[in-house]
Amino acid sequence: MRHRRSTATLSVVGVVALVATACGGSSTSTSSNSGAAPSVPKIPMASSVGAGEGSLNLVNWAGYAEDGSNDKTVDWVHPFEKATGCIVHDKVGNTSDEMVQLMKTGQYDGVSASGDASLRLIYGGDVAPVNTSLVPNYATVQPFLKNRSWNSVNGQMYGIPHGWGANLLMWNTKVVKTPPTSWGAVFDPNSPYKGKITAYDAPIYIADAALYLMKHDTSLGIKNPYALDQKQLNAAVALLKKQRSVIGEYWNDATKQISAFESGDLVLGTTWQYNANVVTSDKKVAVNTVIPSESSTAWSDTWMIASHAKHPNCMYKWMDWIISPKVNADVAQWFGEAPSQSLACQHTAKGFCEQYHAADQAFSDSLYYWTTPTRHCLDGRGNICTDFSQWTQAWTQIKG
Repeated sequence: MRHRRSTATLSVVGVVALVATACGGSSTSTSSNSGAAPSVPKIPMASSVGAGEGSLNLVNWAGYAEDGSNDKTVDWVHPFEKATGCIVHDKVGNTSDEMVQLMKTGQYDGVSASGDASLRLIYGGDVAPVNTSLVPNYATVQPFLKNRSWNSVNGQMYGIPHGWGANLLMWNTKVVKTPPTSWGAVFDPNSPYKGKITAYDAPIYIADAALYLMKHDTSLGIKNPYALDQKQLNAAVALLKKQRSVIGEYWNDATKQISAFESGDLVLGTTWQYNANVVTSDKKVAVNTVIPSESSTAWSDTWMIASHAKHPNCMYKWMDWIISPKVNADVAQWFGEAPSQSLACQHTAKGFCEQYHAADQAFSDSLYYWTTPTRHCLDGRGNICTDFSQWTQAWTQIKG
């Protein structure tokens, strides 16, 4: 398995300009509560798939387009090239913001976007709606990943689900004697583990604070941790500023977090299942994980086709290939995530899909997947919510 991506942010000025365009409004908008949702640019949708154009240019997370160069036994790119004639050229995107910028250049045919980028790409006109009937393997993708707020608009899919996972709470069992059951463990300003607590380093982490407040301060009226009006955002920011005093290190690189837990520099904080698996397999320190009582945020990645793709046939062929049962199983095991393809578990190692809850709809439905905050509230309240640019500014203030 490979480590997941880092999610360091761009400069505030760059992100503000980017999101104001993508989400249909600036951070200073005063639209009424009953405002309509922003319109989606009219981008043509493919009606057929012909012969491959001979080339395919991708922006993707590390580990999603393996060609044997990292491990000669891990290669699903060359078989794709042989089957389709589409030669793959992939550009690894280190952050969601970098991926959005790269897609705006018009040089790429597709991208593996996370939920904190996908709506920006849709509303920015950078990706096209996907004709799922042209992707045969889509039929057996897990239903609970289809037509969701981060990969569709008004019932129209804008991508093909790839893989997903929950953000977990992990702790060192030798140091943290009482197993934590609430995210309150990482928000306690008087924590006995002060200086050894970690939190995810990205604006989207504000949703974790909002989720905690949604369960513990109902007076705020938070219904969706990605749909925050100014008062709700202020409350989440205040909680995160208090948390800052106990944070030893913010993380956005799985390898660094793993090392910090193994060295004892960190003993408690948010993580991914992959990180916990590596720490456990290394046997340098004992850790455990839990979905706390408040539930958890999560991520789901989506393959999206560029609105002006130069090689659209190859991109459609790639989307079908990457979610074919055996390939999707291989990617999930290499990367450390639940596969989107319902038939993939026939090709994974024993116990893998159970560990990642791959077919567990109830588990999936209990999670709050990353979704780009937009001025038009995702909970239906109208144009009164804070957008991603405001979250980015707030995150900069939180970290100081």
